Order: sequence, then structure tokens, then C-alpha cells
Amino acid sequence: MFELHRRRLLALTAGLATATFGFAAVPEASAAEKTLTAVMSGNLKALDPSISTAQITRTHGFMVYDTLLGMDAQYRPQPQMADVTVSDDRLTYHFKLRDGLKWHDGTPVGAEDCIASLKRWSRYDAAASRLFEQVASLEATSPTSFDIKLSAPFGQILALLAKPSPIPPFMMPKRLAETPKGQQLPEQIGSGPFKFVAAEFRPGDKVVYVRNTDYVPRKEPASWTAGGKVVNVDKVVWQSMPDMQTTMNALQNGDVDFVEQVPLDLLPVIEAMPDVAVGKVRPLGMQVVARMNHTLPPFDNLDVRRAAMLVLDQEELMQAAIGDPKYYHLCTSIYGCTVPLASDAGKDWLFGAGRKEKARALLKASGYDGTPVVILQQTELDAFKPQPLLAAQRMREIGFNVEVQSMDWQTHLQRQYSRAPVAEGGWNMIFSAWGITGIWDPLASTVIDASASNQAWSGWPKDPELEKLRKAFSVETDPATQKTIAEKVQARVLEQVNYVPLGEYDILAAWNKRVANLPEGPLTLFWGATKKD
Repeated sequence: MFELHRRRLLALTAGLATATFGFAAVPEASAAEKTLTAVMSGNLKALDPSISTAQITRTHGFMVYDTLLGMDAQYRPQPQMADVTVSDDRLTYHFKLRDGLKWHDGTPVGAEDCIASLKRWSRYDAAASRLFEQVASLEATSPTSFDIKLSAPFGQILALLAKPSPIPPFMMPKRLAETPKGQQLPEQIGSGPFKFVAAEFRPGDKVVYVRNTDYVPRKEPASWTAGGKVVNVDKVVWQSMPDMQTTMNALQNGDVDFVEQVPLDLLPVIEAMPDVAVGKVRPLGMQVVARMNHTLPPFDNLDVRRAAMLVLDQEELMQAAIGDPKYYHLCTSIYGCTVPLASDAGKDWLFGAGRKEKARALLKASGYDGTPVVILQQTELDAFKPQPLLAAQRMREIGFNVEVQSMDWQTHLQRQYSRAPVAEGGWNMIFSAWGITGIWDPLASTVIDASASNQAWSGWPKDPELEKLRKAFSVETDPATQKTIAEKVQARVLEQVNYVPLGEYDILAAWNKRVANLPEGPLTLFWGATKKD
């Protein structure tokens, strides 16, 4: 791993020294037009932010669409498209759309549009579907206002309507929101601060957004996805590039303005560039996770799952994948290390002496019969490429029979959703990463869904007790009691080995210094950013 990093560093240094470009430079905008060109960490292929949970699709969603409520930097839901009034019994939520809201086709935003959008969201988002189990009615009270009436209090309703991940409740015209389930949206029409330019979209290569001149920002200062979304550039272009050397050349020379994620091993070279700044625009990072397939042997056996968990050492795995401790964090919390619900409940499963000996004893007592464990390894993303190899080594040391199967990222994604037996394309164990914004509470977190349903994440654990705790959290209105329930959820997740949290790593961006005022947020945001000529 470290030799690979050294070779990459030398290659990048050599490439910058020659300053010879291997790509067609981004065309210059007219002098009067300000274009911010960004290289994102993934290529946008799926456009529908209700169907795809890909991070790049979600970022696209926040460019084009808006939400009824936003989430500020203190994790508080705030009015965005609408102001909300709550009845004393917490059963009626009245939403009044603010003035001046228009769809990108020029038509006004109406209450019926929002009602249809919320219903569409409930068909795709697991947490939203839980909310809608408590919805007694959802009706317009005027052309620009509507009520959500509940059959029983639901303490997380405002947090869900403001959540930025994994499927935010984006508002869209009724005619689009009524697109049949499973079908992609035929158009990208929202009311957000940018318009998607369909004619210039090249999937996996180039995406173009222009400033929505009809957008009326809120008066409050911007804070994460809440407040005034003031756009200061005329156009934002997401431009794919073939490799990081080409990208850094373009950034240093001003052909690219912003790079969403830079490899940590290349920071010494990037930080030496006089016209480039490096920092975190996403203060919440990514949690690396190990997931076992609960539906197939041998991980349908709890003791076997526990034995595997006990040999996965966060420090060792983070050292292998990230290297510099400045950029990773060890913690027990399934919600993230720094969020309000962070907890140490169940830490003995993840930290402490003698874990390898306990693992060996558990595996022996489990009756494990040598059933092969197939671990999938993706070969493209450094942050969770080494873990399968290191995990396989540690598991073999205590008696597991392990096979690692390597593949590209897209093949890995397709394979991990297979419920087939291993011999027919299934799997036993995977490693992945989840943004903290998508796991920061028991209801929002898809990764801990233990319903074994199609809305649950790959691995499909079934744990009725955990689901009871998650439901109790969702309806609770007292913050102190919510935190107590969240701790019980975490303890249960680790005790049953729903999945294994393996620490967090930071996401660092780089930008040309002519760009300023990049906003912090739960994902990369472009409103507020300015660019000097």
C-alpha cells in the first residue's frame, strides 16, 4: 500500500513538472460569464434522486431541487420552501409555501405538487415509509398550503423532511412526481437554485447547470441545506477527467476550479501548489463498514458473525487504507464520531484486549464447519480496497476458510445486491463506506435496517427487536429519551453484528484560490461560492 502511494506521488510530481496536458482543456467562458468547473468524486449517470442513493446523484438533486425544510449546521430543521406550524397535540403539521416559488419551466409551485412529491418520496425512502404509516391524511388547504395529519405523534417528522441523505424529500411538479414507481423521471425540473441543461449532459463525462434567475433565496444566512441559497456564478460544469494527474494539472493551471475529493497520499504535492487551497467543505466524513450476508451460511450463525467482528481491528484497517491518523478517527458509534447521538455503547465488541482469543473460542463453539467465506473486494476506491485482504488474513488465523474475489466497483455494486447462493453469484462479506449524513440517527440509517425487506441494505439482517427500538425512536418526542433509545439501538446492532463500523475518514477537497466562499455542508454545495476573474 505505501509503495503504491509512493509511486503515485512520484508520477504526479513528474506530471506536474512537465506541465504537459493529456486532456482537451475546458473551453473558456465568455468574459461576462462566470463558470465554475468542478471535478467530482464520481460520474453522474443516474439522474433520479429518488431512485438512486449514489452520492453524486444526491448532490445533483440539491442543485436542481429544493426541500420543504433544510438542515442547518446544528442539526436543526429549518424552513426552506415552506414555513411550518405544529398543533399542540403534535398531530397536525401545517405547511405554507413561501412567496415567489417557481418550477424551472416557469409554472408556480403549488401545494398539490408538494403532496405528490411527498408521496413519491415515501415509496422510495424506508424512513419516509415509516412516517407514512402514521399519516392519517395529506391534504391541500389552499393553492399554496397543506396539512399533514398524523394518527399518532411521530417525533422525527421534521428531521426527516430536512434530512440530506440518503433520499432527501425533493419537491417536483406533480406531473413528474406521479411518474410510476420504478420509472426514471422523464425530466429534471425542480425549483432549486440551478437548472439542469439536458442538451449538454453527457453521462459519465460532463454535466452543466446554469443559475436559476427566477430563484428567490431566503433572507436567512445559508447554513448547510438551510437558509439563503445565493448563487454567485452563471454556470457550474462537472467535468470528468481520466486520472488524478490530469486533474491536478488542470487545477494548478486554472482549467479546473474545484476537485471534490483528493487522495490523501498526494497531499504533499497538492499543498505545495501556490495557487491551490486544500480543506474540508464536508465536515462530516465517511464511515467504513463491514457487512456480512445474514441470509447465507456461515454468517446466518450469530457466533460466527461475532468471531469475524472480533478480529476486525479499526486501527489496523484504517492504517492500511488511510495511513495518516490526522485523517481518520476511531470510534464505536454507528452514527458517526461527532454527531449528537454519538455513543460508546457496546464498545467492548470493537475495542479491548484479548479479542483474537475470544474470536477463536467463539468460532470453535459455533460449530463452524469450514464453509467457505467469499469476501468481495473492489479494486478502484482506495478507502476500502485493502480491508478485504487484511480481514481475510486475520480470519484465516482463527480458522475461517476465506476466498477473496476482486472486481471493479460497478461489478461490486451489482454483485452486492444479489441474494443468490455464493455459487450463483452471491457473497458472504463486503466492505463499503457510508456518509455520516446518511447514518446519523436510527431512523435515517438504512445500513441498520433489520427488516430483511427490499428497502434494507445488502446483507438483509432480520431482527424484530432492533426494529421495535427503531420504531420507538421514530415516535419519541423527548430528546433525552431519543438519545437513550439510540444507545440501545447501537448496543443491539453490535451485539447482533448487524454490521461492523470500522472508523471514519475525512474528505478533503482542493480548489483554485480564485474560488472563495465555498459553503460547508453535509455534501458538496455550490451556492454561495464566488469566483474572481
